[in-house]
Amino acid sequence: MKGRAEFEYSVECMTRLLLLILLATQIACAPLAEFKRPVAPVPAVWSAAPAAPAFDASRVHWDRYFVDPRLRALIAAALQNNRDLKVAISRVQEARAQFGIARADSLPALNLLGRASLDHTASQGLASTSTSERYDLSLSSVSFEADFWGRIANLTEAARNSYLASEDARRAVQLSLIAEVANAYFMLSHHEAQLKLARETVHLRAQSLEIIGRGLDIGASYDLELQESAALLESARSVTAALQHQINVSTHQLDFLVGHAQTDLPQGLALDEQALESDLAPGLPAEVLLLRPDVMAAEKRLAASHANVAAARAAFLPKVVLTASMGLASAGLSSLFQSGAWAFQPAISLPLFDGGRLNASMDLAQARKLTAVADYERTIQQAFREVADQLSSRASLAAQMRSALAVRQAQLRRLEITQARYRAGLIGYLEVLEAEREALAAHQTSTQLRRAQLEAATQLYKALGGGSQTSAPA
Repeated sequence: MKGRAEFEYSVECMTRLLLLILLATQIACAPLAEFKRPVAPVPAVWSAAPAAPAFDASRVHWDRYFVDPRLRALIAAALQNNRDLKVAISRVQEARAQFGIARADSLPALNLLGRASLDHTASQGLASTSTSERYDLSLSSVSFEADFWGRIANLTEAARNSYLASEDARRAVQLSLIAEVANAYFMLSHHEAQLKLARETVHLRAQSLEIIGRGLDIGASYDLELQESAALLESARSVTAALQHQINVSTHQLDFLVGHAQTDLPQGLALDEQALESDLAPGLPAEVLLLRPDVMAAEKRLAASHANVAAARAAFLPKVVLTASMGLASAGLSSLFQSGAWAFQPAISLPLFDGGRLNASMDLAQARKLTAVADYERTIQQAFREVADQLSSRASLAAQMRSALAVRQAQLRRLEITQARYRAGLIGYLEVLEAEREALAAHQTSTQLRRAQLEAATQLYKALGGGSQTSAPA
């Protein structure tokens, strides 16, 4: 009777334990919502979109967008040598390796073990010796977890999305590098154009000073005109020196982005000869922004955090571990393959008390997901702002450029008239100098606006995910 009571008590305990396991399984197995991309927290249309866009930036490779052969050679060199891009590439390789490690956890680990044992015993009193031999060869599977609840699968999915996010981040770094090289090149071209104009100005003002000096000797000019002309000449020389320094700084910046100083580059185009496609199609925000590499990377990070939450929930469920082995054992090496053995040892474990570790892991996964959601939405909003700003800048710069060219043309005409009146003896040379100064300022303004237009076109190409749907020039 006592044995029967103990048996019934054991059965009751086992039943309660099974019910507890089933209850925990039901609680932890509440379905996790399928991952869905959050709604983009931005307006449905751009505020400054053109009426008839022509070119989709995401389908235009940088090799087609930038037509200057010198600039294209510099961009190609930067993509090979830039250190920031190399860091991004190494992070992709690191994430790929992490994904490989996570994926390997879903497969059984097989080990082949060979072992030999030789024991020799000698008895001093009985003058006898004995020698024993044992040879083992086994193939074993070490602690393979049967992933019934998807814990390992979700960890693998999280690692996969992290790897894909690192690849998108590399593409974002590459696109930013292309834009930085182009803008540095345009800045250098701008300074070179200004230096050329400044040198021409120095030459003209030196001639003016000489003319006024001769006129002063014969009484046809005044000392005021001489001093004004001398001051303008020195001012032009000062500008020339400053521009030479700016050219050096821009060259160093370009060399830094490219990786090292480049030689044997093809002839480039002047600033006024650059032609970037100005009619890039912005499309709809909900469609275009999702093609940007940085937005795609943020979405992959969000998907990875979602999978980590699912893995953290699965950790509450029973863990089933399978261990199996098979092998050969013999007292002699010649008879090793004449005998064999195998073993199969399944085990199940359910966490009952861990000091709150699993709950804390779950809270951590949830907090990281909330962070990923906020990061994704912030990235979307930042992308929308960049595109909207560049669209507005494109329209504004186009209007400013039209006015600047009109002013430049008017100032050149004014200078011609002023010079003609001076030659006719109707005005003094100070008015000619003033007209030259105004014409120079108008020329500099139009050059600055041209550089600003090129930079805005480059930034718009980047903001629209330039070349995100192409991998090679078409």
